[in-house]
Amino acid sequence: MTRAGVIRLIAATLLGVAGSTATAVEIPPAEGPPATPVGTDTNENGVNNNGVNGPSTAVGAVPAPQDTPYAGVISLKIDATDIERHIFNVHESIPVKPGALTLLYPQWLPGTHAPRGPIDGLAGLMMSVSGRRLDWVRDPVNIYAFHVQVPDGASRLDVEFQYAAPLIGGEGRIIMVTPEMLGLEWNTVVLYPAGYYASRIVVAPEVTLPQDWDFGTALDVEGRKGNFVSFKHVSLEILVDSPVFAGRYFRYIQLDPAVRLDIVADSSGSYDNIKPEQIAAHRKLVQEAYALFGTRHFDHYDLLLALSDHFGDIGLEHHRSSENRRLPGYFTDWDREAVGRAILPHEFTHSWNGKFRRPAGLTTPNFNVLMRNELLWVYEGLTSYLEGVLAARSGLWNADFTRQYWAYMAANMDHDRPGRAWRDVEDTTYQPIVTARRALSWLSWERTEDYYPEGALIWLDVDTKIRELSGDQHSLDDFARGFFGDTEGILGPVTYTLADVVHALNAVAAYGWEKFLTQRLHSHGPGAPLDGLTRSGWKLIYTDVPTDYLRGLEDQRKAVNFMFSLGLNVSSREYGQIVEVLWGGPAYEVGLTAGTVIIAVNDREYRPERLREAIVIAHNTHTPIELIVKNLDRYRIVHIPYYDGLKYPRLERIERNIDRLSAITKPRT
Repeated sequence: MTRAGVIRLIAATLLGVAGSTATAVEIPPAEGPPATPVGTDTNENGVNNNGVNGPSTAVGAVPAPQDTPYAGVISLKIDATDIERHIFNVHESIPVKPGALTLLYPQWLPGTHAPRGPIDGLAGLMMSVSGRRLDWVRDPVNIYAFHVQVPDGASRLDVEFQYAAPLIGGEGRIIMVTPEMLGLEWNTVVLYPAGYYASRIVVAPEVTLPQDWDFGTALDVEGRKGNFVSFKHVSLEILVDSPVFAGRYFRYIQLDPAVRLDIVADSSGSYDNIKPEQIAAHRKLVQEAYALFGTRHFDHYDLLLALSDHFGDIGLEHHRSSENRRLPGYFTDWDREAVGRAILPHEFTHSWNGKFRRPAGLTTPNFNVLMRNELLWVYEGLTSYLEGVLAARSGLWNADFTRQYWAYMAANMDHDRPGRAWRDVEDTTYQPIVTARRALSWLSWERTEDYYPEGALIWLDVDTKIRELSGDQHSLDDFARGFFGDTEGILGPVTYTLADVVHALNAVAAYGWEKFLTQRLHSHGPGAPLDGLTRSGWKLIYTDVPTDYLRGLEDQRKAVNFMFSLGLNVSSREYGQIVEVLWGGPAYEVGLTAGTVIIAVNDREYRPERLREAIVIAHNTHTPIELIVKNLDRYRIVHIPYYDGLKYPRLERIERNIDRLSAITKPRT
């Protein structure tokens, strides 16, 4: 069919949807089940299997995925050598049959919890058969779907395009290519046939890397010749779950027979002199995770770690690997970079929680079926809880630093989230879809992905409640082994629901867990759920001295924290610029907003230490703090009547209560 013919048929269909008498002609798919009109098919969870919302479109309708094998193997070749321009050149050879075919670009990606497949980077799309170019048409409703008519006699379709990786980061765009390293996420460089489960489509992936670069990935290597690497045939599902980190400066460290730490860096200086005790802590992380969960489901695992000033800030889980980025001083400036050491425990935990076991609504047959963001307070919240537990048990953090981490998390949720008054934490699970991690004007009131930290507080509450109920004979460790440790060697995913979580908790300690959890998930405060802290033998207090954790967090975020006093954060990169204001806080009350620049404090040029000094003076003299500020081209003077002094969170021991927090963080191996 000609391009003009396809367009006429689409136009007729759309007119028919609008009430026209035009006849809609349906093009059957090339193979598999008949095409299902968009908007009519749902899976067992009531989710639209076509991955779009909108009116039925008969012409080029996207076939619903079926659990049947796709005939043949897709050849996928990636040229990743154009690192200066951040371009991946893609060539696919797809086995086909004559007739209509729909190809999909992955949209809903596990771990992102949102339809954020970077289709804006797809460019230069060309399709051909035996050198003859074919016209394709993008679906008028589902922009991630491309329709093409395969001519008679054709057995393979050649697809070529470029993926233009981000050149500038920010607003959800992550730099994945630098002159020294790259991250190849296969979902960015593949189109796949609609109508099939991703697990039933087989791909033969190959990549050409820059000369003399090495790489790490969970994929099994078929062969390597110079900078050309071929991988063993693998399902599309596993391929997308197995990114590649490659770099000019590369080193791997075997943490145990099944787990490697694969390091790419801006220079070899980031890993040349790693101390034995640093390696020992990472090796202990692996052993403590095994002890916590009781087993592992992967045959091998790669902790992919980029140490860079330029590579994007990423932490993304996969079953047999994870993508992680820290600053170049991760090893060489060990004490100062302590805050960043929670990322590997977090992403490693996801191999069990999120990959092997996954909420039912987040488990879909391919990457273009809508996901439902349910139970993220388990998927991410429990993982956030366990990241601190494993960081402490492994020695990546010491006990005091771990308590400082808990203090900040508790204070941040308890003090800095007035938005709880209108929005409960369970509703924040939709935040990845709502904002795609773009900046918020009033984060404290709008709320962000609070199911991470507040979910962690809920699971501390659960852990300490189990210990209390059982006379400290049982703990969340027992839940973890029972819930995530089942059936060694099975990749999954094995789905779960709230009922499954409640059942597993009752198997450890009988209690009204559904009511317990529901109350906390739908609470509007006041304040965050801090019962777990109290039950652990500690309480949240505020002092005038910041903790090492808070100082490290300020370094990491490039912002000076005055949230617990004046109710604002000030950028240390854009000098004096306010980056966040607490809704209802002292700064809010005088009309300050993000984007405002502090020019002077009490008649002196702004410096962070002068603002701290002004807070102390106001406390001692009970006189307002005077600021000269600029917003756009407008200058003004504001007076903040805040007199409670500097405030920074930390934990204080409750002597009459059992110290369960120390028991929770005690090593198991």
